[in-house]
Amino acid sequence: MTTPRTLFAMAGAPAHPSPLDRSALVLIDIQAEYTTGALPLAGVDAAVEEAARLLDLARRRGVPVVHVAHHGEPGGLFDPKGPGSTFVPAVAPIDGEVVVTKGLPNSFAGTQLHDQLKAIGRPELIIAGFMTHMCVSATARAALDLGYRSTVVAAATATRDLPNPLGGVITAAELQRAELAALGDRYSVVVGNHRAWV
Repeated sequence: MTTPRTLFAMAGAPAHPSPLDRSALVLIDIQAEYTTGALPLAGVDAAVEEAARLLDLARRRGVPVVHVAHHGEPGGLFDPKGPGSTFVPAVAPIDGEVVVTKGLPNSFAGTQLHDQLKAIGRPELIIAGFMTHMCVSATARAALDLGYRSTVVAAATATRDLPNPLGGVITAAELQRAELAALGDRYSVVVGNHRAWV
């Protein structure tokens, strides 16, 4: 049996992570709903710690940062006026960093994200956040459609167990591995953690 290859590899596409001097960091939905709210994720504390290290690196190296926050319906998940919608303090925005709110998994859908990134003028994205199979995936896939080259930082993402529609449960670990592999096939370079740039 032959060793599988990604579509990126077959096309001879570059495999290096997005260079810091050409990239913007996009942190997706690192909000309390996933840490202390109704949707706790597997390994979320470690993922937040890695996202904080990535954010610190970006700030020290002059990489523009965009924070994306999901806002749901009042009284539901990610209630805009409830505690679940607040940013996790370790990765909260500071003055000068762009904040974009969204209502769909794709961070570009119905938002100013694309316009903000065009104004920043960086053609590549470094993506981290939650959930891997949902908003991270939808955003990375849309980024390709919009002409961005992107890198997903695996250790700064996380997801949760899901019911398997064919029976049983797909564990968060299985889903995480499968989604990162799918993104790495064609949509994004996938790196382990912030040390890819150190």
